[in-house]
Amino acid sequence: MMTEKRNIVREFEVLNKYGIHARPAALLVKAAGRFSCDIFIGRKGAEVSAKSIMGLLTIEGHQGSRLVVRAVGEDAEAALLEISALFENKFFEE
Repeated sequence: MMTEKRNIVREFEVLNKYGIHARPAALLVKAAGRFSCDIFIGRKGAEVSAKSIMGLLTIEGHQGSRLVVRAVGEDAEAALLEISALFENKFFEE
């Protein structure tokens, strides 16, 4: 029996002062790497893997921008909870 893949999409506002620079990108990659699901972060039609630090640095996630996070897989819900905490806590920068 095949299990249905979860596909969850949420939008987050970048709240930290310097946006998605190297440190927040590294935290996102570390968090995403703990899950088996595929996680994508997008803005203005462009989408990159949340498991790619280089991709995340190209997304132009400055303070105030809105990013769409999409997780596909069995543990998608848990992954989005962890990523949500990073955004809500301003990537622990303030």
